[in-house]
Amino acid sequence: MKWVEVRRGAYHDSVTLMRVSRQVGELAGVDGAMAAMGTRLNLEMLARMGFEAPGDAGPADLVVAVSADGEALDAARRTLDDLLASAGAGPAGNRSGAVPGTLPPARTTGAAARRADAGIALVSVPGPYVFPEAMDALAAGLNVMVFSDNVPLEQEIALKDAAARRGLIVMGPDCGTAVVGGAGLGFANAVRPGPVGLVAASGTGAQQVMCLLDAAGVGVGHALGVGGRDLSLEVSGRSSLAALAALDADPGTELIVLVSKPPAPQVADLVAEAARRLDTPVVFAFPGPEDDLTRATERALRRLGRPVPEWPRWPAAPPARPVTGALRGLFSGGTLRDEAEAIASTAPGGRTGGRTARGHELIDYGDDAYTRGRAHPMIDPTLRLEAIAKQSADPACGVLLLDVVLGYGADPDPAASLAPAIVAALDRRDDLAVVVSLCGTPADPQGRDAQAEALRAAGASVFASNAEAARYAAGLRAGEGTGADG
Repeated sequence: MKWVEVRRGAYHDSVTLMRVSRQVGELAGVDGAMAAMGTRLNLEMLARMGFEAPGDAGPADLVVAVSADGEALDAARRTLDDLLASAGAGPAGNRSGAVPGTLPPARTTGAAARRADAGIALVSVPGPYVFPEAMDALAAGLNVMVFSDNVPLEQEIALKDAAARRGLIVMGPDCGTAVVGGAGLGFANAVRPGPVGLVAASGTGAQQVMCLLDAAGVGVGHALGVGGRDLSLEVSGRSSLAALAALDADPGTELIVLVSKPPAPQVADLVAEAARRLDTPVVFAFPGPEDDLTRATERALRRLGRPVPEWPRWPAAPPARPVTGALRGLFSGGTLRDEAEAIASTAPGGRTGGRTARGHELIDYGDDAYTRGRAHPMIDPTLRLEAIAKQSADPACGVLLLDVVLGYGADPDPAASLAPAIVAALDRRDDLAVVVSLCGTPADPQGRDAQAEALRAAGASVFASNAEAARYAAGLRAGEGTGADG
């Protein structure tokens, strides 16, 4: 039996709804469950699950759907209602969020800022609504971290100019990771405190560098995300320049690492000139055909006079038959995807057009095109699980390369869903290999080593270095070696 209901104007954030969907879907007798806002993408997903998507539902409406047998359906509906009610309640079950004898919750970002002894406002609302909230926070004297994506470019520039006039920094938009004074924000990892400061126009790129530094015994004091467009020609490094200056003024920062996808050439020159004027040395980490994040981290370690370790890896047994198909990359981090593509492109065979000459294809499921109206794949694995099943059934695919990014805001147990999907994929084919780039630390809530062992036990070869994972994956085709140390 299938049940679908539209609840007008009932808003819940995407992370809450993803978790409610998962909990209801795991109940006995339930074949499928979904609770989501009625965005176009969510309605399309509902239809793919076999439900008749309501045509009159809009982005401000909550759509709930359950497929189950009769008795299980009733129980699932009750559980769904209980979970949503719990998520919508404030302290002590008060839906207003107010505790008797206290002030009611602030209605605006500025009002909240004026009540708190805070220095940063974290804004996470749909992209079209970011500007007034972020400007309100700047007007109240707060630095702003904009977690949201899909913010118009002209609004990003206006926010960063407004911040500069006030001596503040806008981190983002699409700033998924930051560390300020040792406190992690967004998808940050649990890393030890230390002398390195990061300026990051890439969230997962910053996480990779932080986690490798942690594996080498070196800590991070601050990681200031600036958004993926900051080093574009249009934005011209507005927040990167401010972040470099702030870290240079911090007495605890001995080395700065600037992490980004390759910037616009004019902006790279501008930032390099600014770095030369600083008292604190700067290491640039721009992954591409000539460099990668692991090598940049190794340069940083040498600059600090610290030894470069062997990066952790958890190898699995090779496929029973030689791998002949192409590499398929299913990523949640854009910079990790780009780094892996550059490595695959420079492996023997080169690159032609939009694919490598070998037919390798790598997709970033964290791109705005995939996250509009839905949770990031570091939170919701649905799209990647579908892609694993599809690609493993395609004889043209020989190697699946995945990134798994741990951290405070990420999926609490990504291996719980990925490991069964990997087992099923390898059961279909004895000429298929699965390689995982695992970005995390032993102190992360998910536990890096436990996640690695679960993925290795499922049949995947796991690497802490994304670059090593990509080289290994690219070299797995028959007669080409492993490429693990290349």
